[in-house]
Amino acid sequence: MKPVSQAGKVICFGEALIDMLSNKVANSIETENETFTKFAGGAPANVSVALAKLGGNSYFCGMLGKDPFGTFLFDSLKTQHVKTDYVLFTEKAKTAIAFVSLDEQGERTFSFYRPPSADLCFACRDFDKQWFTETRIFHFCSNSLTESDILDTTKYGVSLARQHGALISFDVNLRENLWPVNADPFGVIWSMIRDIDVLKISLEELTFLCGKNQQKQTIEKLLQRRCKLIVITDGGNNLQWISQTSHGEIAPPVVETIDATAAGDAFIGGLLFKLQYHIDNVASFEDLLNNPIELNSVLRFASACGAHAASKYGAFPSLPSISTLELLTKEINYELS
Repeated sequence: MKPVSQAGKVICFGEALIDMLSNKVANSIETENETFTKFAGGAPANVSVALAKLGGNSYFCGMLGKDPFGTFLFDSLKTQHVKTDYVLFTEKAKTAIAFVSLDEQGERTFSFYRPPSADLCFACRDFDKQWFTETRIFHFCSNSLTESDILDTTKYGVSLARQHGALISFDVNLRENLWPVNADPFGVIWSMIRDIDVLKISLEELTFLCGKNQQKQTIEKLLQRRCKLIVITDGGNNLQWISQTSHGEIAPPVVETIDATAAGDAFIGGLLFKLQYHIDNVASFEDLLNNPIELNSVLRFASACGAHAASKYGAFPSLPSISTLELLTKEINYELS
């Protein structure tokens, strides 16, 4: 495996925000006062930390508010060894906050204080083309598509990454309550899919993208565009992967779900970590897709990362290192390859 200094960069673009995690189970009838604990979060930020904790060459790119929460997030990213060269600050808006409640199965309910928020202030002019030199992967999710300005910025970032030969990774990560009332997440998300190589999507999100079509028709439509690998997750159920030439299923590790907040981000972080170290260009990515045994190994590793995160509280604290991942998989007798 290449040392970090020789691995191509992975840039995770989008929001970093504060997760205020409730001490109370959602819909509980208990009467004690509800309290919230502050955690660093935000899907792309979580992915960047997942990469860094595994040993990847990880960069977070986004805008934070010049406020105590922004400072907390910046310091948290640096503490986790994420490279923060592409993190900017603004006084135009505050850092975003999400209040998170958990049900008895560890599933989440979000209440967002966004917009306005600092992450939406990142503009096309804030990108430096030099950032994309030696970039292996550019990753984003739909939370940076919700407003017209940040949508244009995200498209521009994708185009710069594409010009520099990077793979484009997209985790749908749909949060419909983040979109304006009259917005069209369906059309916007489909408009971005023509520019991506790797699509991570939950079964629920795939149902949303199907619209009036059947799942098989929708998957065929995805593959007819640029998309080369589709990974469909379904919580603790088997995940499906589909490429232009093959498909398969993988059973994820069985763990007790404590907090699913960053499970999907840990999964995509584990996937991108493996891609970062084993792929030099688009051609070598296609070689991987033509090797189902190796691809299954990569996705089993990613699944274990997701299970690790689901078994612990918080976002950044729940993301595995190689050593904690190996400890978990040994305890539950789950083979990583």
